[in-house]
Amino acid sequence: MKLSSYAKKIGISYNSAWRMWKRGQIPGYQLPTGTVIIDPPELRSVPVHAVAVYARVSSSENKDNLERQAERLVTWCNAQGWSVSKVVKECGSGINDQRPKFLALLADPKIGQIVVEHKDRASRFGVAYIQTLLAMQGRKLVIVNTADTADDDLMGDFISIIPSFCARLYGRRQAKRKTEQVLAALQQNGPACEQEAPKSLA
Repeated sequence: MKLSSYAKKIGISYNSAWRMWKRGQIPGYQLPTGTVIIDPPELRSVPVHAVAVYARVSSSENKDNLERQAERLVTWCNAQGWSVSKVVKECGSGINDQRPKFLALLADPKIGQIVVEHKDRASRFGVAYIQTLLAMQGRKLVIVNTADTADDDLMGDFISIIPSFCARLYGRRQAKRKTEQVLAALQQNGPACEQEAPKSLA
């Protein structure tokens, strides 16, 4: 299999796959023509207990980070000696429990290990529940870095939940106007207004 086909198969860019091959993280060889061929072990079909990596950002504004996040996860898995069968990238809030790509991973019994960079990449809440349910199936959610994620991503999740809270407090008709007021206050005052936000909803 050509390197370009392999990159497309696991969901990363050709440039990322090239860098990984140059670092020796993907086994293969180069033909005299310059074409890189991936070694046969990488051509195996998805095994029963496959490894999948899941990269997520809160909004499309941070979409550029998806590729780098996925590459870091694949590199980490290769360092553990794990062959990555699937790379899944998704844009969506960590408090949204209706992310179709993540739900598909959870529902796929062939995926034995789901690797995420931080626990918040899987979910802002209820990670222990996810881990417990997967463990009951002989599967695992692997968290690479247990440190807290960046504040800007947390702020993105905070902003994404405001429309829902406004709708509950004020009803659907006034929700849009109240949401715009709160977001305007956040943009004007920054993180410092987080403590004042609940007063605006009173």
